[in-house]
Amino acid sequence: MHSLGSVPMMSQPVPLVSVYQQSHSSCCSPACPAAATMGRKVTLATCTLNQWALDYEGNLQRILHSIGIAKEKGARYRLGPELEICGYGCSDHFFESDTILHSFQVLEKLLESSETTDIICDVGMPVLHKNVRYNCRVIFLNKKILLIRPKTVMANAGNYRELRWFTPWTKLREVEEHFLPRTIQEITGQETVPFGDAVLATRDTCLGSEICEELWAPNSPHIDMGLDGVEIFTNASGSHHELRKAYLRVDLVKSTTTKNGGIYLLSNLRGCDSDRLYFDGCAMISINGEIVAQGAQFSLESVEVLTATLDLEDVRSYRAHISSRCISASRVTPYHRVRVDFSLSSFDDVYTPTSEPILWSYHTPEEEISLGPACWLWDYLRRSKQGGFLLPLSGGVDSSAVACIVFSTCRLVCQAVDAGNDEVLRDVRQIVGDESYRPAQPQELCRRLLTTCYMATENSSDETRGRASLLSQQIGSYHLTPTIDTAVTAVIGVFTAVTGQVPRFRAHGGSRRENLALQNVQARLRMVIAYLFAQLSLWTRGLPGGLLVLGSANVDESLRGYLTKYDCSSADINPIGGISKTDLRRFIMYAIEKFQLSALTSILSAPPTAELEPLTDGQISQTDEDDMGMTYDELSVYGKLRKVVKTGPYSMFCKLLLMWRTISPRQVAEKVKHFFRMYSINRHKMTTLTPAYHAESYSPDDNRFDLRPFLYNAAWTWQFRCIDEQVSCLEELKKGEVSEEVD
Repeated sequence: MHSLGSVPMMSQPVPLVSVYQQSHSSCCSPACPAAATMGRKVTLATCTLNQWALDYEGNLQRILHSIGIAKEKGARYRLGPELEICGYGCSDHFFESDTILHSFQVLEKLLESSETTDIICDVGMPVLHKNVRYNCRVIFLNKKILLIRPKTVMANAGNYRELRWFTPWTKLREVEEHFLPRTIQEITGQETVPFGDAVLATRDTCLGSEICEELWAPNSPHIDMGLDGVEIFTNASGSHHELRKAYLRVDLVKSTTTKNGGIYLLSNLRGCDSDRLYFDGCAMISINGEIVAQGAQFSLESVEVLTATLDLEDVRSYRAHISSRCISASRVTPYHRVRVDFSLSSFDDVYTPTSEPILWSYHTPEEEISLGPACWLWDYLRRSKQGGFLLPLSGGVDSSAVACIVFSTCRLVCQAVDAGNDEVLRDVRQIVGDESYRPAQPQELCRRLLTTCYMATENSSDETRGRASLLSQQIGSYHLTPTIDTAVTAVIGVFTAVTGQVPRFRAHGGSRRENLALQNVQARLRMVIAYLFAQLSLWTRGLPGGLLVLGSANVDESLRGYLTKYDCSSADINPIGGISKTDLRRFIMYAIEKFQLSALTSILSAPPTAELEPLTDGQISQTDEDDMGMTYDELSVYGKLRKVVKTGPYSMFCKLLLMWRTISPRQVAEKVKHFFRMYSINRHKMTTLTPAYHAESYSPDDNRFDLRPFLYNAAWTWQFRCIDEQVSCLEELKKGEVSEEVD
């Protein structure tokens, strides 16, 4: 990269002579009588791409493929997702000059490609302007860059840290000159191009860009853009999946054009990109408050192009009859317009049919769990070049849910292959190491991709062993049943040889410390054995590669810290680490019917148990909820109040007083204090959580999402004293009310 600099531009529109010839009308507003002699129906394309951070070669090919499809469908404008050239998940790689260098190299290829002729291409990449890094849209046509539009509102909460890498453009409605790298100048013949908050005025309409978070902001740019005559809004997004989130995105897009009129295109990424998030597509096109095109939310397709043909006169007539909008529009501060000698419509479009409104089809949360993590697992597997997955299968709800998600992956792969998806077929052949392989049934593919392992001890019950075995038969996984008692005995023997002491379970007269240590030995050995089998089980079968170990700790258990550090909750990836126990149970009910897995019925009805303590007369004597001192339903409530509502101990107590009116204030106080004691004691475990699919806004993932301390004063003296004082006041008030009734 060469050093880039820039100087301020004039406030008036600067014609790009090579793009916009002066012989054409220079009216900034296309809604004029001259437009009547031209076309009025436009075909627009928005894309969903499965990009991968720093995969410049693959990202380039997917962008070119999407442009080719858009042109085949008759589109004259193509919108791609946020930061599609380098990938959204580059994180601190954005600090490296290489990232900007390689992004411009990809842009060179796009400018030079014949695929990009005669279509306005809108791509996303980082750009350094005056030595400041911006998240930008680069919009070009026929080897000319029309505009570089930087993002004005950064996503900087939850999973996002954009202010760490990018600076928002704060000079609203201002444009400067950006000096292009010499390699780009040689292609475009342009030394400088407009950089800033501007819109594009073609011969027949006006387009304005938003980038992801700007749609969610209370003062979204599309408001003033629309009042200033922009008729087509575009939004390039990097928006992740979260359970029950899709309707928010759809409602936002519909509302933008309900109040203001206009056409709205939303593009989004798809796939894991490189991290815990799954970008879930949902590209869409809206006009005047109606959705006219819906993209898939979950799919194994790497490239999806959505198009719609719409009548610009519908926008103009919709807007013209809203008196209050017209008054606001007459007062709006105008945007800088970059004039483009290009039409999105054609002269002979009178008989061209337009796209009709549709009803958006939503997935249920159970379907989202079935599809989102399944697609995420597929991305991770094919890109890590491993041979499949190994899952410690206990016969409980959590590990069974993970098994069902892998089975769902196998179903999606088989469906994609049957539909003629050659990319998926190539990937599955590479994974199994057989160039002639073609999956026939999900169960048959599952035997290739998933190894399940029930690691029994003397504390394991026949019921859980049987449930795990039956489920593995029904989904088709390759199932192993090692007994690990000899390993447990050997490790305890090492301790006894050194100390001369023999620890005992509580049931055999041991202390709490002994009991916990003996449980943890079993749990941690399961992790060691899981990795041993993951590395060598394919070798024993004469198959190439190794396996990714799957974790199965749900979000509620992680929040409470109900897991052993470095036990079999420690894995390579965890598809349910962001999903609550309540949602997982609903998913199991869904899978019973959808996947016809009758084995799940007994799994669902069995009490959750770790099976780490001795059995009593052959029966389970230990349950998870008893061990935790709280129910899973209560845990879900605690999690939402702590993370989403952002309550501390005292605020949570006040909220729960109203939510749990069937129990006394003192009982509520004890529950809250118990949760915060356990949360703070176990918070350190979150620093080692297995990277998990993000699906809940109360994820306790310390590494990326939940930035809280991991060393607490677990006594919470000040906070708990406030709770106790409030309880005493409430009890005194209650006594006074009773006394008045007696009097």
